[in-house]
Amino acid sequence: MNMFARLLLSALLCVPLVACSQPTPGASKQAAAATAPAAPIVYTNSTGLPDFTQLVKREGPAVVNISTTQTVRDGGVLSPFPNVPQDDPFYEFFKRFMPPQEGGPREYQTHSLGSGFIISSDGYILTNAHVVDGADEVQVKLTDKRQFKAKIIGADRRTDVALLKINATGLPVANLGDPNKLQVGEWVAAIGSPYGFDNSVTAGIVSAKGRSLPGDSFVSFIQTDAAVNPGNSGGPLFNLRGEVVGINSQIYSRTGGYMGLSFAIPIDEAMNVVNQLRGTGKVSHGRLGVQIQEVTPDLANSFGLKEAQGALVSSVEKGSPADRGGLLPGDVILKFEGKDVPSANALPRMVGNTKPGSKVKLGVWRNNTMKDLTITLGEWKSDNITAKAKPQTQKTDKLGLALSELSAEEKRQLKVEHGLLVQKATGAAENAGVQRGDVVLALGGEKVNSLDQFAKLVAQHGNEKSVALLIQRGGHILFVPVRLGK
Repeated sequence: MNMFARLLLSALLCVPLVACSQPTPGASKQAAAATAPAAPIVYTNSTGLPDFTQLVKREGPAVVNISTTQTVRDGGVLSPFPNVPQDDPFYEFFKRFMPPQEGGPREYQTHSLGSGFIISSDGYILTNAHVVDGADEVQVKLTDKRQFKAKIIGADRRTDVALLKINATGLPVANLGDPNKLQVGEWVAAIGSPYGFDNSVTAGIVSAKGRSLPGDSFVSFIQTDAAVNPGNSGGPLFNLRGEVVGINSQIYSRTGGYMGLSFAIPIDEAMNVVNQLRGTGKVSHGRLGVQIQEVTPDLANSFGLKEAQGALVSSVEKGSPADRGGLLPGDVILKFEGKDVPSANALPRMVGNTKPGSKVKLGVWRNNTMKDLTITLGEWKSDNITAKAKPQTQKTDKLGLALSELSAEEKRQLKVEHGLLVQKATGAAENAGVQRGDVVLALGGEKVNSLDQFAKLVAQHGNEKSVALLIQRGGHILFVPVRLGK
């Protein structure tokens, strides 16, 4: 091969991702720069292999660590062997000869960790709903070590998406991509805080798209083999352009740790939820009111369908939107608003992502013919998460009690219909033996239902030397006399 041929071959082998072409001098270079669109950044090295170093430097500062604190109350059952695992030979011995003892309701704090990423410079942060579910307090830590208390704008359990807000400006923002352009086999990177290790980076490929998981019919997951562990939840999944294509949400594991199967919520589906949360603080999902099943080849043949596709209606809820719209058991829904319904798993997402009250057109296969139905969607019962309110407490000067009102769930757990929970006992109440965790059921023979009522009752008995409190402690109820006089 002569020298000219070699130069020609070298020129033909040059590709845009590798800087192998020589710069063009003078006016030609300026003209090219003025007319050519800016090429997207692709994080690869000179050999074309993925290079995550620059991706992490540029995009990593938008990833945050999230820690939550939650106050938990139990029923007051004290185990004498809390640190003995159930498979330990001594567990059965302790269980038989040292049974649990009942005490007053106990209150303690639990802590959990997760990840998130900044989607606006004024402090909006995206994470998973399960990261902040039940939290009394949410703390966000940035890569520059600054920490902020976060407000939960809203969260939706059905899609597992939550929106937080911190009081800060000028923050680094994650670039959002289009998961519809994501291809199976494409490289991706996850950044998060597995087991509390801030800004840990793992990489892998997209294993599959459009995955449906049990109990998660509203999300079409991206499956990857990027290592994701507890604490990664809510963190971003990046493509090689440095764009967030998903929120790392779940793993498949028999041990609790990574086993090669990770699942991320597509960012476009998450942003649909965010737009609702920013607007109203809650998310609404459309509802049809049917039970459906997959169309197998045998079922397709029995219904006269050429292909096994669509969602087979097995039952219709009486009085539901589907019932009012004329859907019948045995119908196969093949179209939703003009779009194909490829499988039964796809239909709940289509319906759930449509605004309640919308009139939608369904293409239904019935008696070997296509039929169009127009149905007005209902709304799923709210499954949103809002900021958890601190229990309302009040301290009475004369008794020395700090009390809180019981929620409906707490009343159910404590098996009471009314009462106030003792958060703290000091002064006269403490001297009388009232303890934290006791439930005050009555004062002076009158049932207690609220803090305001309790304060009025205390004032009414202000001239007496003592007042009798009816207390529930564990499984026992007793009267405790508390002195009011000096």
